[in-house]
Amino acid sequence: MSRYSVWQVLKNGFTGQTGWSRVWRDPEPKPHYDVIVIGGGGHGLATAYYLARNHGIRNAAVIERGWIGGGNVGRNTTIVRSNYMIPGNTEFYEFSVKLWEQLSHELNYNVMFSQRGQLSLFHSPAGRDAAARRANIMRSNGIDAELLTRDQVRSRVPHLDFSDSARFPIHGAVLQRRAGTARHDAVAWGYARAADRLGVDILQNCEVTGFIREAGRVVGVETARGEIRADRIGLAVAGSTSHVARLAGLDNLPIESHKLQAFVSEPLKPLLDMVVAFAGVGGGHGYISQSDKGGMVFGGDLDLYPSYAQKGNLPVVEEVAAMARMLMPCLGRVRLLRHWAGIMDMSMDGSPFICRTPIDGLYLNAGWCYGGFKATPASGWCFAHTIANQAPHDLNARFTLDRYAAGLAIDEKGAGPTPKAH
Repeated sequence: MSRYSVWQVLKNGFTGQTGWSRVWRDPEPKPHYDVIVIGGGGHGLATAYYLARNHGIRNAAVIERGWIGGGNVGRNTTIVRSNYMIPGNTEFYEFSVKLWEQLSHELNYNVMFSQRGQLSLFHSPAGRDAAARRANIMRSNGIDAELLTRDQVRSRVPHLDFSDSARFPIHGAVLQRRAGTARHDAVAWGYARAADRLGVDILQNCEVTGFIREAGRVVGVETARGEIRADRIGLAVAGSTSHVARLAGLDNLPIESHKLQAFVSEPLKPLLDMVVAFAGVGGGHGYISQSDKGGMVFGGDLDLYPSYAQKGNLPVVEEVAAMARMLMPCLGRVRLLRHWAGIMDMSMDGSPFICRTPIDGLYLNAGWCYGGFKATPASGWCFAHTIANQAPHDLNARFTLDRYAAGLAIDEKGAGPTPKAH
């Protein structure tokens, strides 16, 4: 498979675009692999890539029940940021942003990472104090953060609602300039192509229907394409985690599956050149940006009841539309083009798991809540390290299943053991 380059573009432009090869192979499953990663989303593909690149484990396979890019990796609002403040999350997400900054060159594939910056608004004096605390913690960890006044926010995004009658008056914001967005499906395709180039097999339409256990150890999987054995198996299936883990005998995980809707409007002329996040004093929550095609991309809270559906319900459509209209009154007559839902694997404290499980040979990557897409590179890096070395990387050493029993919850929001509250 050839590398992409300007010369390849020119060459194929003169030859009728006939010289391009498949982006990745479509192999038949081998009877045995060193490592199997279940889940062909961003985290699973990134894990397989870093297993091959960082650890030399190329006899590996990614097993996906559908098609690459058809799950959560293609069902999100594409935001990348590292404005976290709890030890464990702070270092992890900043490392992820640093990987994002080099990812297109690393993969030889344009993931369209745009560091347009994110404004996190606050709406009261108490909100300013909380925002200043977060910004100070970020800066103390080497993460860029700026506390902006109301006038500074207005100069950057003048079409927000700065009127005296605003439901949530804008007092200022925290700006992270290095935050931004990426093209979600390009991330999946880039990691799939890069992993394939290193010898990893990507097996689509290969649903796992059971696990093979011998002497208490997981040694393989039963799939729609036959039995496949492996020395080690990683599980990275987002909102389907509880269902697939139960097939292996791993019951009662501290995870609930909830759906999170996202929305895109009809295309508009350039209106918003950064991400704007909103957390109102009345409990509202939302975020909005503009895509390269001109559509306004926005989202809000979960549907607040467990579900495996990849479509949402109208009450949340109304709530998020009202949030967007309240934040940017100029959007009042803009039409909604489409919306969808991803299945979130919500943990009890809002933070993930990247660890070995009580079942020998089985490793877990789950519990990402709202943070899954932005964590993709760091998640794959750390999960690959954990599988290859059978021990965690320093960055994911806190992300264990037994942290609750030890009283070591990583509760970024302070919402307690209620998954839908995170």
